[in-house]
Amino acid sequence: MKKILALVLALCMVFALCACGQKAPAESQAPADAPAESEAPAEAPAKIRVGMVTDVGGVNDKSFNQGAWEGLQQLDAEAFEVNYLESKTDADYQTNINTFIDEGYDLIICVGYMLAGATQEAAEANPDQLFAIVDDASIDLPNVACLMFAQEQASYLVGLVAGYVTESKTVGFVQGMVSDSMNLFGIGYVSGVLDACPEATVLQYNANNFGDIAGGSTAAKDMITKGADVIYHAAGGTGNGVISACGEEGIWAIGVDSDQSVLDPEHVLTSAMKRVDVACQDIAKAVADGAFTAGIHMYDLSNGGVDLAPTRDHIPADVIEKVEQAKADIIAGTKTVPTTVDECPAFTLAE
Repeated sequence: MKKILALVLALCMVFALCACGQKAPAESQAPADAPAESEAPAEAPAKIRVGMVTDVGGVNDKSFNQGAWEGLQQLDAEAFEVNYLESKTDADYQTNINTFIDEGYDLIICVGYMLAGATQEAAEANPDQLFAIVDDASIDLPNVACLMFAQEQASYLVGLVAGYVTESKTVGFVQGMVSDSMNLFGIGYVSGVLDACPEATVLQYNANNFGDIAGGSTAAKDMITKGADVIYHAAGGTGNGVISACGEEGIWAIGVDSDQSVLDPEHVLTSAMKRVDVACQDIAKAVADGAFTAGIHMYDLSNGGVDLAPTRDHIPADVIEKVEQAKADIIAGTKTVPTTVDECPAFTLAE
């Protein structure tokens, strides 16, 4: 029995030694042709950040500033981040611009010639910051694009409309402020009215404000008492008062910058459109593409930058035909719209 037990113990020791001598199983390896583990997804490219600074008309002026902001909002949200800051007074211009600079925005768009001084000062102090300014061509710096419009062309077209449809042969024009750029609206309009109706009287008023709705209404009502049956405004938010007064008194209003028929579909005859929305989109996309260029970017009838509004339900067909012919002549170069007081002495708001 002792011999048997000894033999069993010896065999157990042999098996144990054999087990200890076996190599641990190798870690499993993927076949040579197995695909490598997927890499972490690449980070999405940084968005182009565009900041817009309004003039005192505010972002909801139904006109100039609102058109610019709506254009920026239509940019691809995956490629752009857009924001705006409203200026309640001209003292806010520099503060709002500096806010966007401090926050590292790629492009700052300043809406309106009233921001020219603040824009130039900021651009000179920050040469690596890109700027665009609407309706001012006075800044000659390598980091500033000037978005300009042949506003006299669109104003001429609505002037023709006013001259052809007036029954009293008295029409009105309310301008937001006197400047070389703003005067183009009046020069174009007065020229168009008198080309269509040489015996017409054009009443003219400088509101000296882009945000005075009550003042716009008062100016329009004064013109109406003097016989005006069509009134055109180029006055930003002040023009909302003009349109309101025209509606109350039952005469025609002509809007500006955007199709303002939405403000009073029964009394807005047409509008002189200025595609600020397209211009703002264009310069933002240029920054994204690395194709930003400084200097003047001109928008006119030939490239669709200005035009008569598409809402024309209240305009007689024969008038539309005459206006379209004038538009074609301007594009072809056979008709030149005046741009100076010397060429249009009937415009009286130059000073």
